[in-house]
Amino acid sequence: MLASFAIILILSIAYGYLNGLHGSASVVATIISSRAMGPRSALLLAAIGIAIGPFAMGVAVASTIAVDFVSPQAVTPHVVVSALVGAILWSSFTLWARIPTSISQSLIGGIIGAGWAGFGPESIQVSGLYKVLAGLFLSPVLGLFVAYFMVRLIYFATQWADPHINRWFNRGQILVGLFMAISFGANDGQKIIAMMTLGLVATGILPHFAVPEWVVALSALAIGAGTLAGGWRLIKMLGGKFYRIRPIHGFGAQISSAGIIFVAGLLGGPVSGAQVVTSSILGAGSADRLQKVRWGVVQQILLGWLLTLPFSALITVIVYRLLEGVML
Repeated sequence: MLASFAIILILSIAYGYLNGLHGSASVVATIISSRAMGPRSALLLAAIGIAIGPFAMGVAVASTIAVDFVSPQAVTPHVVVSALVGAILWSSFTLWARIPTSISQSLIGGIIGAGWAGFGPESIQVSGLYKVLAGLFLSPVLGLFVAYFMVRLIYFATQWADPHINRWFNRGQILVGLFMAISFGANDGQKIIAMMTLGLVATGILPHFAVPEWVVALSALAIGAGTLAGGWRLIKMLGGKFYRIRPIHGFGAQISSAGIIFVAGLLGGPVSGAQVVTSSILGAGSADRLQKVRWGVVQQILLGWLLTLPFSALITVIVYRLLEGVML
């Protein structure tokens, strides 16, 4: 069983690193594009904040995934390994293809696919499934509308201000960006924590779900290292292809997405930070005019989002079947 846990641990770290690569783009895209900070400084800020995140807000999200979502009978090494492999394969492909999909969705799809392949649909608990899907699919909608109204409110409040106010928006982006990075790390870091702890339970090292401190620290290290490496392709996509992001858009999008991700983490809702940030960027741009946004690019991203859950689940089912007979 120790060999099985070692495999789960390595895969969880790899998933966390990929999560950081995706997350770095979400956290720093508007900061870089609006020239609030340079790329290296922005990535360092994001890495520090995201690494702090897993320590900041308890384990409500991890508990949702590991306890409320998966039935106890499906917590086996085979299921955990297959779910992680499926999520990693799909996320690696989308990162290579420059598609800003949800790595959180890929993990949820992986868990569904692995549990279904091994123990049937009853392996996924309905109440937990509703909570997970509500968090994943409602949060981007909230990001769109909250950012739209936030930017409209800022325009109204600053209508008599001169252009120098952009300096304050840029300074505000740095503070809000740190808060968003911590919120992002708290929510996405807990998904890594959940998989590591599920591995401990599945291999019999722990009798029940309880998160050791070293698991939190290792998760923070993995996601922080991935953030520091930086998903440069996705940063370019999020920061420039929708529209020309100005400081007011960056500030409005960041404060909206940071608030949504933070509240979701407190409530135990596993959201996709990348989706919330992307939809908030769209909402902030739409506050000027709908034609400002390049909706063709948006359609490509929406397609990636819609494909992630079923394709990651399908890949995981295949992985599960291939691993049958392997001693796990």
